[in-house]
Amino acid sequence: MTVATTVLLGVAAFLVGFSKTSIGGLASVSVAIFAGLLPARASTAAILLLLIIGDLVAVWHYRHDCDWSELRRLIPAVLPGLALGALFLAAVGDELLRRVIGVLLVVMALLQLLLRRRPPARLASGRAAVAVAGLAAGFATMVANAAGAVMTVYLVSQGMDKWRFLGTGAVFFFGVNLCKVPFSASLGLFDAATLTRTFALAPLVLLGGWAGLRVARRLSQVRFDQAVLSASVLAALALMAR
Repeated sequence: MTVATTVLLGVAAFLVGFSKTSIGGLASVSVAIFAGLLPARASTAAILLLLIIGDLVAVWHYRHDCDWSELRRLIPAVLPGLALGALFLAAVGDELLRRVIGVLLVVMALLQLLLRRRPPARLASGRAAVAVAGLAAGFATMVANAAGAVMTVYLVSQGMDKWRFLGTGAVFFFGVNLCKVPFSASLGLFDAATLTRTFALAPLVLLGGWAGLRVARRLSQVRFDQAVLSASVLAALALMAR
């Protein structure tokens, strides 16, 4: 592994932690970095373990802000999405999967644009919206660890304030990412190299989580979201062009 590759993976790990405690859109950049540097299938498992470490930090700090009633509505629709995503991962090769990850990241970024242009109340209401959001989030997170924008659109459309949004998202992704572990393990994606890499990068995830906690209290979410969205789109387009 070259020095440049090591540095980029370190940056991606830091952004994983940062996104978990502040603005989730940055996780798309980390997904793109991992998928661009590692075999696409292996990258989904490698970053999954780092995401779980970041989830632990976020859940600890925002656990009292979670909206449990909202999670109970979503989970029944998320599980079939995870299963569909696992079947898809088992059926496709690395090159196709790399491009699919790129497409999903672009779609997630476009969803965030849609959220800015339309009033939240018009984007999600009723059981159908819950089912679509849950299924899409389950599939996107299993295939590309890219469900952040789906959940952003859905949770904001429910009128959540900043802290309830962060708490509900933290618990949701912790639970979903834990559910993904057996699927990924059954596909043979957790090898010795992945576990070693996770151990080496874990401190950077924790550092990113610490930084994100401080930024979440100080920066305007609207301005920061604009930079995150631009970075996500550029990272996804670069990944698709490989």
